[in-house]
Amino acid sequence: MTTIGVITRGKYGKRLIDTLRSKSDFNIVTAELPTKLPEFIDEPDVYFNNLDLDNKVFKADILITYSLHPDLTSEIARIAGRSGVRALIVPGGTSRAPINELERYSKEYGIHIEVDDICCALDSCPETSEFTSIFGRPALKIKTDERKITDVDVIRGAPCGSTWYMAENLIGTDIKDAASYGGLLIQQYPCRAVRGGKGGIHESAELHKKAIEKAIEKALEK
Repeated sequence: MTTIGVITRGKYGKRLIDTLRSKSDFNIVTAELPTKLPEFIDEPDVYFNNLDLDNKVFKADILITYSLHPDLTSEIARIAGRSGVRALIVPGGTSRAPINELERYSKEYGIHIEVDDICCALDSCPETSEFTSIFGRPALKIKTDERKITDVDVIRGAPCGSTWYMAENLIGTDIKDAASYGGLLIQQYPCRAVRGGKGGIHESAELHKKAIEKAIEKALEK
């Protein structure tokens, strides 16, 4: 059984854990960072050791870290690579991740490291295929009757759970309104993605709109 490790920080990562547990049979191991951290950490290895984090999280096949702090993310990547973790997923975007250091650890330890602003933009790759077969860039199967949506099957959905929320609430919607309504539902869902800019929750809404359009197109071909 695939083991997914999740490092949380405050509210970040908690909804992911709930979704993993309800939508998959992965073995989940977790560890929690303090909500408040120094802005700069001069000796990340010393600071990290003093946190007394549960090291079981580094026995995972795939590790997801919501550290959201460049210094700690770098140290987590180093330990993950040294511990034999196959892949590290870093939500929060490049502003929260030291890309040059992560690339160095990736090469040194052979660990796949992926940094994304939003987890519903995750694409599949060999190192994360078990995870991204269920979670990541949304994919749907839709059934229609008399131009209305009668069923939505989530093939792959956002790790925060928004895709399943959207799918449930799309039933009965006219197909001409489904994509725009689906995007609105995603923006109403309490996802932690950044709001107020072009990316973040707006990118998530756009990805879901495209998934709906593609699924409807396939449904109407039959």
